[in-house]
Amino acid sequence: MFIRAFVSIMNPLIVANWKMQLSDVDAVATAQQLAPAGWAADVEVVLCPTFTSLACIAEILRGSSVTLGAQDCAWQERGALTGDVSPVDLVSIGCRYVIIGHSERRQHLGESDTIVGKKLHAAIRAGLCPILCVGERFEERAEGKREAVLMRELEVLRGLSLVGSQRLCVAYEPMWAIGTGHAAVPSDAAQAHAFICDTVREIAGGAVADRLRVLYGGSVSPTNIAAFLAERLVHGVLVGTASQTAEGLRSIVTASSHSR
Repeated sequence: MFIRAFVSIMNPLIVANWKMQLSDVDAVATAQQLAPAGWAADVEVVLCPTFTSLACIAEILRGSSVTLGAQDCAWQERGALTGDVSPVDLVSIGCRYVIIGHSERRQHLGESDTIVGKKLHAAIRAGLCPILCVGERFEERAEGKREAVLMRELEVLRGLSLVGSQRLCVAYEPMWAIGTGHAAVPSDAAQAHAFICDTVREIAGGAVADRLRVLYGGSVSPTNIAAFLAERLVHGVLVGTASQTAEGLRSIVTASSHSR
């Protein structure tokens, strides 16, 4: 039987995944609107633009309360990996977070649990805070396999240790809810988050579980985010479409700051 980890995180973490939706020009313009914003002190905001925008946006965010993240990284510091980006280089230009194993990469680019695990551990070694994405497909949910899928995908955490101020984030993003407009019911997401907390404690140990943030991702919007964050084990959100304009992200953050 699992021992439930009751992690208390005061400030919701709002991660904006811009995917490949914004050009460099649009991404820079959006970041320029967001950096000087008077963000609520009780919400942490992370921007994850494309690789080509990272260096410019790092300069824009310098000295602001907004944090920079990347959408992926390689599983090695250096090597013959054409087209990949070293996690060490991400740190050098100012990234603190990196998304690992997003469902779109698993589904469309064939990333296996093995590859995801290698990337996760490389990110940790480089000093990044990984955001590990896990979640079931619609048919797996229908067959009652959600917990089995989550347990399999969380196995990559075995042997993990965090250094310094590093935190581990796990984003529960049911694949059937991503970009569809059909979000999970908050109470259902909370059940999945509880299972994730328990499983992380069992696989990775208490030291990692005590630094865990569990995020929800999947058709998050300004109208539903407060309901998700009202659940005690939902420590933040990974937002796609709704975060890709300055106005949209401001609405998400405003709703977040009033949720607890």
